[in-house]
Amino acid sequence: MAPTKLGPAEIDAKLGSLHGDWTGSPEKLHRRIAFADFPTAVEFVVRLAPRCEEMNHHPDLRIVWRNVDIELSTHSEGGVTDLDTTLAGIVDEVAADLPKPD
Repeated sequence: MAPTKLGPAEIDAKLGSLHGDWTGSPEKLHRRIAFADFPTAVEFVVRLAPRCEEMNHHPDLRIVWRNVDIELSTHSEGGVTDLDTTLAGIVDEVAADLPKPD
């Protein structure tokens, strides 16, 4: 069964249950995470990649120095689905174990 696109109220409710500083719209979810340094930002991506592969759902990632920008959207559905909110929770879990700036 294909994932179903979520509406604004559903997205807000799901983001409210996450630990990270996520923003969202029906088109995509976004979070920027600042890590202690560039190698830690890269380590985050390396740790996240296998979890994404397990789901067969892949975020758009951008590393800028010690920051990682994450965008989630289910392209086949044209917007945010439960796959994206589930992956957002995994992003939060992986990021929680890594050093952040002082």
